[in-house]
Amino acid sequence: MRKDLLMNITSYTEMFLIRMRVIENNSSQIQLQIDQMKQLRAEYDAKEVKYHTFSKDPSKPIPGMTLQESVSLDALTKYLKHLEDKYAEIKQVMLKKYVPVQRKADLDEEMMVTLKRRDLAENLNKELQFRHQRLQIISNALTSWVKSDMSSSFQDFVEQIQKTKDLHGDQGIIEELLEDDPGKAKEAEILLSYIERFNELMLLGEYEKAACFAAHSPRRILQNIGTVNKFKAVGKIRGKPFPLLLFFEAIFSTSHACRRPIDAELTLEGIQCGLSEKRLDLVINWVTQERLTFSEEAGDVIYDYGEQDTYNKAKCLALAQMIYTECGLHKKALLCLCKQGQIHGAMEYIQQFKDFTSDDLMDLIKLCPHTELIQCLTREWNGKPPSLSFGLAILHLFSVDMKKVGIKLLQEISKGGKGIVEHLMINDPFCSLENWQEVANICLQNGFDRLSRDIMSILRSQAGVTEISQEDDTVNLMEHVFW
Repeated sequence: MRKDLLMNITSYTEMFLIRMRVIENNSSQIQLQIDQMKQLRAEYDAKEVKYHTFSKDPSKPIPGMTLQESVSLDALTKYLKHLEDKYAEIKQVMLKKYVPVQRKADLDEEMMVTLKRRDLAENLNKELQFRHQRLQIISNALTSWVKSDMSSSFQDFVEQIQKTKDLHGDQGIIEELLEDDPGKAKEAEILLSYIERFNELMLLGEYEKAACFAAHSPRRILQNIGTVNKFKAVGKIRGKPFPLLLFFEAIFSTSHACRRPIDAELTLEGIQCGLSEKRLDLVINWVTQERLTFSEEAGDVIYDYGEQDTYNKAKCLALAQMIYTECGLHKKALLCLCKQGQIHGAMEYIQQFKDFTSDDLMDLIKLCPHTELIQCLTREWNGKPPSLSFGLAILHLFSVDMKKVGIKLLQEISKGGKGIVEHLMINDPFCSLENWQEVANICLQNGFDRLSRDIMSILRSQAGVTEISQEDDTVNLMEHVFW
């Protein structure tokens, strides 16, 4: 019995080992196949798949095609041709509608190079015309001398021609032409032909070309009020850009390439034209980027435009401030700063230029009655004494019918208590005792009883101070400090 059991176990073991070897062989073959498939897939990805990337799952149906069409080679070829044509069309539209920002810089550089080449060509042209004119006159003079009896020298003959020319009003032409100086050559013919060409373009209605022609005219001969009047006479044309605006765009865009900036009169006309067409964007670019000549009138035009266009008021104030500062009009520049709400900037501006009198600052708070501004003006700033007397400012506000601003200022001061009031009075060397008494009366009349009592109390507490009479109006509250 045991022997049979042992034989069975042995047979089962052999069968198990045989099956294990079969399984291992099968596993090795399967693993080998997997490795081969991985290698083939890697080679396919390296060669083909990298050129055909998909943003969507390629196994999904193609949009716009049925399942039957998706497996048809002819339909797929036709659909691919349709997609390629559509891609080419979109790419062409993109090239026409959009231009890289770098392209503008490249065009500006090309324009600068072209302008330099133009200047060189103009100089060369002038020199060649000069030489031609000089040789022509010398040739004519030589021909006349040969035809004569040649009894005199050629130089004496030329001098004789010059004397004859002088009698007819053409003085010095022979001398000018015989000198080797092209700068003295007359350019009337060139300029005249340029003007004639400009007039032709205007008559033909080619206003954009005429504007560019005028902008690049030699010696800026067409950049004047006369040309502006010609464009003004054209007026507006339905469906087309305003010719006058085209002219100013052209001359301002080329101003940075010229030696001299656009003059003040044309600058003013251009700014007025741009604002009349509601092209504040152009005016901003002209003022900040181009070479113009600023004037008070130009700043006033932009300032007044900002008063009417409240949406763009801040931009207009900033532009006007830039122009006023450039022109040295510090009062108007300071007003623009205050109206922009840049109170700290305005205080720094006052400290920087130090040209502002008390009357100037009184006018400033009348035009820009901000409580914060008045408080900064009547207090110490960066360790420096107040720019304006607090007491005189209160009296001024109530005297020019700005009672609301004065009351608001008194409310702010009354919140600080007697210590703040005393500090203001002691550091105010410009307000007399009589003025402070008037301030106290104003406080009393407008319901600031405690503030009025504080002012009177401080006045009485000053050493050596007595009730002043009507005749004595020269007493100063700070007189005892300086003695």
